[in-house]
Amino acid sequence: MSNNLTLQQAQEQVDQWIKTVGVKYFSELTNLGILMEEVGELSRIMVRKFGDQSFKNKEEEVLLADEMADVLFVLVCLANQTGIDLATAFEKNIQKKTLRDSSRHQNNEKLHR
Repeated sequence: MSNNLTLQQAQEQVDQWIKTVGVKYFSELTNLGILMEEVGELSRIMVRKFGDQSFKNKEEEVLLADEMADVLFVLVCLANQTGIDLATAFEKNIQKKTLRDSSRHQNNEKLHR
């Protein structure tokens, strides 16, 4: 697997995995629930690694990267199921943010302290 995986390749790879190993996609609603669970697991690690809470027992061994990959996997599943091209959607989102926030962050005094 390449370190330079495109979003399109990720979508194709997930689709192939689902069709061969996973049998079929879970329903969109089930995948939404799974996405929320995965984001919660990511949050738990982030809070303990970068926040004030401490890890319990061997919890620290869970990899942050693996939890982020779990979130991405389920998000890609949802994109595939709903016909979303993530690369196109991401590019449009960056354009929207650039237009909307072109001076907003530059003028935010909180960011320049």
